[in-house]
Amino acid sequence: MTGLVIRLAPHERVLLNGAVIENGDRRASLSIKTPNANVLRLRDAIHPEQANSPVKRTIYMLQLVLSGDSRVEDVRAPLLRAIDQLGEVFRDADSQHLLRSASTHVLSEEYYLGLKFLRLLLPKEAQLLARGAP
Repeated sequence: MTGLVIRLAPHERVLLNGAVIENGDRRASLSIKTPNANVLRLRDAIHPEQANSPVKRTIYMLQLVLSGDSRVEDVRAPLLRAIDQLGEVFRDADSQHLLRSASTHVLSEEYYLGLKFLRLLLPKEAQLLARGAP
């Protein structure tokens, strides 16, 4: 069984199935062997007031599933719809690949990996917003 490997910096915190875990004084790696475990790096978390753009709102929606604050059944359809809508703006091949990967992982209930692919769109979104594009 493969699993998810998370590398943590000293004193970094991660939310794992609703429990906050803080690393010690040294770098460490965690191997998450449980399929579909809900994992969220707290340093990567977007706070509600920061969810002020389409990509950030989509990430926040997915983050709520990982934190246990939203039920998958309630969020899956709006989340997939939001990812599809992002595809109307991010039309380049790389972005389309990232969005397809995010959708695939959401459909496979691999929410951390879906989040990881969506986060890769943040720099592109920042560039678009800086230019005044929709």
